[in-house]
Amino acid sequence: MRHVVYDGTVMHHRVRPRRHRFSYRVFWTLLDIDALDEMPWLLRRNRFGMFSFYDRDHGPRDGAPLRTWIETVGAQHGFELAGGRVRLLCFPRVMGYVFNPLSVWFCEDASGELVAVLYEVSNTFGEHHNYLLPVVDGTIDHTWNKRFFVSPFIDLDATYRFRLTPPGERITVASRLADRDGHLLTAALSGRARPLDTRTLLRLFVTRPLMTLKVMGGIHWEALKLWRKGAPYRSRGAPPADPVSVPQRLVA
Repeated sequence: MRHVVYDGTVMHHRVRPRRHRFSYRVFWTLLDIDALDEMPWLLRRNRFGMFSFYDRDHGPRDGAPLRTWIETVGAQHGFELAGGRVRLLCFPRVMGYVFNPLSVWFCEDASGELVAVLYEVSNTFGEHHNYLLPVVDGTIDHTWNKRFFVSPFIDLDATYRFRLTPPGERITVASRLADRDGHLLTAALSGRARPLDTRTLLRLFVTRPLMTLKVMGGIHWEALKLWRKGAPYRSRGAPPADPVSVPQRLVA
C-alpha cells in the first residue's frame, strides 16, 4: 500500500516539578509523497474536504513540490535521496484544520535503504523547525541538543532522545527529554496500521470527530493544568535562522 493510517494513542509523562501525565486517542496518515494524487477521494489534496492534505503544511510551507524540497535538503547535507521512497507521517486536516506538533519524514535512497529521518517540529506560536539525522544500520536512535522552542514550560537548554520503529504493521515514536537536572519528560506515539480507504476514513471521522481541533484544545488544556501545578513559564526566543538543523549525534 502506498498510503496507510495508523490508529493509536499519544502519551506524555512529565516528572517535574510535579508529575503530569495524559494520553489521547488519535490517528496519523503515512503518505508516500510521490503518490499524493492517488489518495482516496475522502482525503483531498490541496482542497477542502472531510480530510485533506495540503502541501504547504509541510517542508518549505509555500506549496512548492515536497519531493524537490526533501531531495535538496538531503543533498545539502550528504544524503542522496533521488529515486528513493519518502514517506511522511502526519495528522491530516480534518474539516480544514490541522496542527502537527511533530511530523516524521522517513527517507530512503534509490536502493530502498532507509538512510535518514527528518523530524518536523511545530509550536503553537506558528513557528517550525526541522532536524535531519542519519539512520545507521537500520537503527533509528537519535540523541541531540534541542535548538527550537516548543513548550513554554521547558527551557531551550535540553537534550532529545528519539527511538523509532520503521513503519510497518505498527509504528512507535518514543522520545525522552532531559534538561540540566536530568530526565524531565517522556512522550510516545504508537499505532496499528489500517488501509487508507474510504471505509477507514469514515470510521475515524465518526469515532474521532474533529480530532485535530481536539489536539490543539488538548495542548492548551494540559498547559493550563501544568501552570496550575506550578510549572514555571518560559519566554521564547527566536527560532533558528536555518530552517533545517543537522545536529551532531550525541552519545546516548
